[in-house]
Amino acid sequence: MKIINPVLKGFNPDPSICRVGEDYYIAVSTFEWFPGVQIHHSKDLVNWHLVAHPLQRVSQLDMKGNPNSGGVWAPCLSYSDGKFWLVYTDVKVVDGAWKDCHNYLVTCETIHGDWGEPITLNSSGFDASLFHDTDGKKYLLNMLWDQRVDRHAFGGIVIQEYSDKEQKLIGKPKVIFKGTDRKLTEAPHLYHIGNYYYLLTAEGGTRFEHAATIARSANIEGPYEVHPDNPILTSWHDPENPLQKCGHASIVQTHTGEWYLAHLTGRPIHPGDDSIFQQRGYCPLGRETAIQKLYWKDEWPYVAGGKEGSLEVEAPSIPETAFEATYPEVDEFEDSKLNINFQTLRIPFTNELGSLTQVPNHLRLHGHESLTSTFTQAFVARRWQSLHFEAETAVAFYPENFQQAAGLVNYYNTENWTALQITHDEELGRILELTICDNFSLSQPLKNKIVIPREVKYVYLKVNIERENYTYFYSFHKEDWQKIDISLETKKLSDDYIRGGGFFTGAFVGMQCQDTSGNHIPADFRYFRYKEK
Repeated sequence: MKIINPVLKGFNPDPSICRVGEDYYIAVSTFEWFPGVQIHHSKDLVNWHLVAHPLQRVSQLDMKGNPNSGGVWAPCLSYSDGKFWLVYTDVKVVDGAWKDCHNYLVTCETIHGDWGEPITLNSSGFDASLFHDTDGKKYLLNMLWDQRVDRHAFGGIVIQEYSDKEQKLIGKPKVIFKGTDRKLTEAPHLYHIGNYYYLLTAEGGTRFEHAATIARSANIEGPYEVHPDNPILTSWHDPENPLQKCGHASIVQTHTGEWYLAHLTGRPIHPGDDSIFQQRGYCPLGRETAIQKLYWKDEWPYVAGGKEGSLEVEAPSIPETAFEATYPEVDEFEDSKLNINFQTLRIPFTNELGSLTQVPNHLRLHGHESLTSTFTQAFVARRWQSLHFEAETAVAFYPENFQQAAGLVNYYNTENWTALQITHDEELGRILELTICDNFSLSQPLKNKIVIPREVKYVYLKVNIERENYTYFYSFHKEDWQKIDISLETKKLSDDYIRGGGFFTGAFVGMQCQDTSGNHIPADFRYFRYKEK
């Protein structure tokens, strides 16, 4: 049996892997998407399914107004003392000299349960991680952010003891590792294996230069000796490898005694117009999660098959356990809750945004702010998990002015998205409009207005993604689909395209309703179909 990478497709970065008995869990970053943190479950490291979003309440995660690619960075999931521990960072500022971010801890006895209220830990840097030592002590690690103009912003990895009894950090923080010449040292995870403490970090930045570094020490506070063949994982030296950006990793030992490394990766496309500055390509699916096998030599871990990472990896000696898909091909909104694969931007899905019960078997969205807002958007979406799929919906919507719109959206962030929407024209009434936001430059390229007949209730909207390009379609009867003859580029919904850099999510597709007149006019979506080819 083989592990086929990536094991978590689409935007699922910064994996923190955790074993409890014969069950395996991976927690990944969700950034500005709500609810916060995705947790996936497996019995064999081969088959995974999404099982939980632990941060469900604003009291746990208040992201209204957070910037693009702010929010939840690099959660750390662990299990000790009969419960799960989840540490996460909420990043409030992503640009400039400061990185305002706050680290929190929540716990729960079960992965699917109601996670507790957050304990505030510190705000000194991101990528916080909790380590449970064999003597019962607990320690928090995080990268240290240094805003001083004459210093490198990544100031090293700090450690500080955590008192579970007092529910706070105690003692003084100490820098235990300054990193290597690769710089940008972050994402610490600490392990006590045999005679050593092993400190696993990410370095090189989370683009194509990304890498995983490991160092060891006989003492928890160091000094730490770097691996003799460091980094242990990077694809920078192998541009032909289908798995790029390999780094930001965590380690697990299986219940059968085998060792594995979960790490982020990206699968780039290479459009024909690749410039000399972007020869590595673009990753519209975002940073995904892969798993590599480890072996040990001289008390050091090595990646089996090579440090660049492999598409196919030997699976552990565990019987296979497959799971049913966590989403139906067609969601007809029969449940009172959104499917676990749907998320909203920055705020929870409440009656303010919409309802699954107000109109039976429909998702009703109340019009709110535009797709460029970082506050209140009525937008329900799911990840792209393939570069070959169709998404489709049907919407009943009766706008009264041009400030009201609803439809199908493909989205990266507030500055990069496309939307095929029903809106209103003063002379023609209801029309379909294609809107493109390209690095915050807005265009509406349809030369001829598409008028919606008065008798039509549902307008059917569809998008077809074919690797490097995607195209919208519409129909007034769910037959005789009409193509919007404008080809759009998938690369423009990737980290690698966004102006200024420093963005870390991935492409989403979903349903949206906006009303910038403030009247909160509703749109009723009859179904949502997502079908990979």
